[in-house]
Amino acid sequence: MSKSGSVLIVDDNEEFLIALKLMLAPHFDEVKTESRPDTILSHLQKHAFDLILLDMNFKAGINTGNEGLFWMKKIKEIDHDATIVFITAYGDVQLAVRSVKEGAADFIQKSWDEKKILSTVLSAYQLSQSRSEIKKLKNKQQHLANSINDSYQLCKGPSKSMDIIYKTIEKVAKTDANILITGENGTGKEMIAREIHRQSQRSNEIFVSVDISALNENLVESELFGHVLGAFTDAKSDRTGRFEVASGGTLFLDEIGNLSLQVQTKLLSVLQSRQIIRVGDNKPMGIDVRLICATNMLLSKMIQEGSFREDLLYRINTIHIQLPSLRERQDDIPVLAEYFLTKLKAKYKKPNMEFKKTTINQLKKHPWPGNIRELQHTIEKAMIMTSDNFIKPEDLMVEKSEIYEEEGADSFNLLANEKILIEKALNRCGWNMSKTARELGINRSTLYEKIKKHEL
Repeated sequence: MSKSGSVLIVDDNEEFLIALKLMLAPHFDEVKTESRPDTILSHLQKHAFDLILLDMNFKAGINTGNEGLFWMKKIKEIDHDATIVFITAYGDVQLAVRSVKEGAADFIQKSWDEKKILSTVLSAYQLSQSRSEIKKLKNKQQHLANSINDSYQLCKGPSKSMDIIYKTIEKVAKTDANILITGENGTGKEMIAREIHRQSQRSNEIFVSVDISALNENLVESELFGHVLGAFTDAKSDRTGRFEVASGGTLFLDEIGNLSLQVQTKLLSVLQSRQIIRVGDNKPMGIDVRLICATNMLLSKMIQEGSFREDLLYRINTIHIQLPSLRERQDDIPVLAEYFLTKLKAKYKKPNMEFKKTTINQLKKHPWPGNIRELQHTIEKAMIMTSDNFIKPEDLMVEKSEIYEEEGADSFNLLANEKILIEKALNRCGWNMSKTARELGINRSTLYEKIKKHEL
């Protein structure tokens, strides 16, 4: 059989040490024995053991177990995650139970029941390996979360409208209040949601982002709440929903206005009970989620039309943050432009790239219908296309508004401009319907209707 792991055995009974070493040697790469407890710390400084077997009493006639507990405390000071199995004499079971309550993984008795001893030791080793794996996964998760947070780092500009929002974030982040973020496409709603999470007491936990408009309409409920094997035709295994994954952290539901009334009803029930029920199951499961929602739709109008539940709006709208469009915060454009330029310098290995002063002036004049997202893409495109170290106004290719001043279109003809806008969005998004609908701020069924109407 294959061997792995290392064990340190500390006991003043030499005969028992030899017996244990012979018993465990076939199962572990290394079995180290020691009769003196005062050498434990020096052993730990030289080697990281997967498992430590520790005698509870080293002095003859003393069976309080205090020595073992003392050395366990010392070991934990060096290695908080150390897995310790106590060795106790027959009849000291209550003492051993006490040791488990104080942090030991298990205990074995000084008997010659090899099968029982081996079973206990191997189980403790598996526990040690599981703890180690969990620690690694948590470290990886934290590293991944930090990397994602870096990519969504908030860039603060001088505009007064955004300063009010930054102060609001500081006030609400430390609470668990549900938050609704509204604003045009590209205004940075997810960025704000991540900043709220970063400043919250849940910042060390997971942030789960869900774009409702990108989900298959028939599987939204399963995606959010999970399902069990056999719940529907393609449910070939159990699936964990986004609410369950986000439990303990923050769940961000983008484009909340695209939820069907059926899923809205279930979401309302979840928010009221703080429990989910997987599709095809009847067993409720408790969840602990901080909910942040976002939309570019007018939910109040949708309520009047009967496509959005008013009571759900009250649930998700404890705090409302309305993001201004980029044309309403022109003072932020130079700061945002320099921020994107700095990031793109590293990406495209152009460390000397700069803006001409006239370029910044041109950026401030443009209406930016696509807001911050359009600004970023415009700068990236200019950086790729320019052949020197300066981005000039002509490199931006935004002298005219792409939407309202399209050649051959009547700027006051709503129908004509709608067709142009939809066609441009479709081409920009590679005819990806979900992405295009999200870009236009409409749902997919509406997009299909307009494509048919305009014969695109």
